[in-house]
Amino acid sequence: MQDLPDFSRRDILAGLSAAGLAAMSAPAFAKAPLLNTQAPAFYRFKIGSIEATVVSDGPLDLGAPQPDIFKGVGKEEFAKLLSDNFLSTEKVKLEQNTLVLNTGDKLVLIDTGTGSQKLMGPDTGKFLANLKAAGLDPKDIDAVAITHAHPDHCWGLLGEDGAKIFPNAQVYMSQEDFDFWTDVSNAPNDMIKGFIEGTRKQLLPLRERIEFFKDGQEFITGIQAISAPGHTVGHTIFMISSQGKSLCNTADLAHHHVIPLDRPRLEFAFDTDGRQGAATRIKLFGMLAAQRIPILAYHFPWPGIGYLAKQGEGFRYYPSPVQTAL
Repeated sequence: MQDLPDFSRRDILAGLSAAGLAAMSAPAFAKAPLLNTQAPAFYRFKIGSIEATVVSDGPLDLGAPQPDIFKGVGKEEFAKLLSDNFLSTEKVKLEQNTLVLNTGDKLVLIDTGTGSQKLMGPDTGKFLANLKAAGLDPKDIDAVAITHAHPDHCWGLLGEDGAKIFPNAQVYMSQEDFDFWTDVSNAPNDMIKGFIEGTRKQLLPLRERIEFFKDGQEFITGIQAISAPGHTVGHTIFMISSQGKSLCNTADLAHHHVIPLDRPRLEFAFDTDGRQGAATRIKLFGMLAAQRIPILAYHFPWPGIGYLAKQGEGFRYYPSPVQTAL
């Protein structure tokens, strides 16, 4: 075998210097432009024979930590809870994870996002674009199930011109929420008055298409309504089941994946009845944790799918790994 040449340190340094000069004299390549866009946000998975697709409406911006967003938690304590969990202390953002279910018989949408309104931040209102990217057409939606009548859950039913976004869909919701959120006399302040006025514009024109479900009712095959009051008077979660598999859409039982789980008795500023909401959360999260039923949480980090487990006096959320193949 031929002996390798014996390079000295001086030879190596000289070679590197020559290479550097050659690089400096080579033609420069243009830098790639920044795209400043994100990929379409949809995620597909299975629940037994049901094909499920999470479709994002974009994140809600709650701004910097403020006192009493979670009642009794001051600004500094709020920021520390975020920092301790490696979360931004500059802005609190919540996702909007709508869910489309293809049962084989019906195409069912659970919650609609904020529609065209930007009262909850500039990055909302992405549902229709993401739905299209997921290969789904609003005209093909057979049913829309509303967990509750807050703006970020039902203001995407009608366009700004009043046109039906889901022209062939039956709408399902609780009568308690319909009655409360279409009656301006229920508003204790201007903010809630604005919510009610906007919700009236979405629900009243569709009254003939709205059907009310009852607690425990399987209103569509494989989808059962479970009353979960407190966040709103008619707040409802949905148990989705197929071929021995289940997933619970927990809607707004908790708005954050850390704080109200670690301290489940905290009341949220947007709850209609915060004490009842906390009691409901503890009861239903306890059931889901004990039975190890996977959840989809509307406001948890994308795509909001995971499990709950008891941890001390509260709970811990374990996100499920995202699967890159069905």
